[in-house]
Amino acid sequence: MSPHRRSLRFWSGAVTAALALTVTTVGQASAADVNNARNAGFESGLSDWTCSAGSGTTVSSPVRTGAAALQATPSGQDNARCAQSVRVKPNSTYTLGAWVRGGYAYLGVTGTGTTDVSTWTPDSSSWKQLSTTFTTGSSTTSVTVYTHGWYGQSAYYADDVSVFGPDGGGGTDPGPTIPSAPGGLNVSGTTSSSVSLAWNAVSGATGYTVYRDGTKVTAVSGTSATVTGLAASTSYSFQVTATNGAGESPKSAAVTGTTSKPSGPGPALPKHAVTGYWQNFNNGATVQKLADVQAQYDIIAVAFADATSTPGAVTFNLDSAGLGGYTVDQFKADIRAKQAAGKKVIVSVGGERGTVAVNDAASATNFANSVYSVMQTYGFDGVDIDLENGLNATYMTQALRALSAKAGSSLIITMAPQTIDMQSTSNSYFQTALNIKDILTVVNMQYYNSGSMLGCDGKVYSQGSVDFLTALACIQLEGGLAPSQVGLGLPASTRGAGSGYVSPTVVNNALDCLAKGTGCGSFKPPRTYPGLRGAMTWSTNWDATAGNAWSNAVGPHVHGLP
Repeated sequence: MSPHRRSLRFWSGAVTAALALTVTTVGQASAADVNNARNAGFESGLSDWTCSAGSGTTVSSPVRTGAAALQATPSGQDNARCAQSVRVKPNSTYTLGAWVRGGYAYLGVTGTGTTDVSTWTPDSSSWKQLSTTFTTGSSTTSVTVYTHGWYGQSAYYADDVSVFGPDGGGGTDPGPTIPSAPGGLNVSGTTSSSVSLAWNAVSGATGYTVYRDGTKVTAVSGTSATVTGLAASTSYSFQVTATNGAGESPKSAAVTGTTSKPSGPGPALPKHAVTGYWQNFNNGATVQKLADVQAQYDIIAVAFADATSTPGAVTFNLDSAGLGGYTVDQFKADIRAKQAAGKKVIVSVGGERGTVAVNDAASATNFANSVYSVMQTYGFDGVDIDLENGLNATYMTQALRALSAKAGSSLIITMAPQTIDMQSTSNSYFQTALNIKDILTVVNMQYYNSGSMLGCDGKVYSQGSVDFLTALACIQLEGGLAPSQVGLGLPASTRGAGSGYVSPTVVNNALDCLAKGTGCGSFKPPRTYPGLRGAMTWSTNWDATAGNAWSNAVGPHVHGLP
């Protein structure tokens, strides 16, 4: 979050780029159309496919449907082209489609006898559909369908390739059959208001439906789910079915999950709270022990946890040398003292140099287990997600729900996305926040180190103004987050960030505009949000360097909101 720890990303063109990118969906096929691609889901390995320079292989995760997908990895001189010859009819129109994710991905066709076509998408952390159409020439009986990535970029994944149109006579994949019932259903965790479930994957399934006491409660694409909104100390019966295009399987054997008693040791977080990041390193700001953190801060985020060699796992190492000989025992004692004073102390994962990646079920489990272990070792109240290099909404959701199941309902979860991450509910950060809304404490978006961004009214705003803060916060407030889950993140001084510093007066005006409808600029929110959680700053150290001007002004103002 400081210029020494955070990447200075300037996103002035990001709004235009985001608006320009669209994904076309596959049109409705006629009754006589078939998928002329063979081994379209890579269930038979690379049969019928040829990949350049040995760049392709099949993997079991991530997959969109079935049990396999293509992974192709470009190199400096090879774009990882994987192709198949497909039989077609002359003078016919076909719709070419595929689902892709990972690095840059292209989909195209050559040899059409008319105009060869292609389409592409930038890197994506979730499955995205590509589609285009082509027409064959008067003597064309076969075409070459291909996917490829881009030179030197990361691997891409492809699944469910389709060439819908008249039957070219080259054979097609058999249609799906109804999957079998899932096995291995078990209760993987409980809280006072939720039960987490997991089960074994079913071959050929594209999704799963969860039933509670015989009633459908949710549908998911993976092999785990958390059922929320339950009564404390109550037993429920759960079953799961597998689904695909052919239908729904029989229900699995039932399991019983019992919610825990309500918990929540220590004082509750105040209605309006101030979050401050404490630096576990010396970058020129005032070096603090945790005991030195100003009293106005209600949530203290310790920056940062460290990645390990195990995918998804983290640890924490106190920088005793950089902090003037501050010992682990002193640090733990200071955490306990802050908690006794009613504060919450959490560990932050990420930062500019954070390399933690949670991209599959195994790394999600590693993340949950390791964060919980760090919490147990040091006494942290929760975790802050500050991953600046992107995150996978599916598996980060899985990781945080698993952590919640271990830690219980007193767990504090905060997030610190960049402005570009919260422009739309389709962005991975925003998706994750909504996915865990029932256990999320607050999202403190960073309103700095940013270019111009869209507000909730569709207008473009530049950082450094009340309007920038209020119009962008409105997206979260109107996009599904509760007011208590929205905070304004700003640097504590001009040295705390590369750009975007505003005076505490501007911060307080923005808080008043959102909470009370006063102090607004030209943007007026559609309603007031008196439950607004508060504000965040990077960092308590830079605040101390500037004579505590930020916390002395913003802290009492936050605590005095209605």
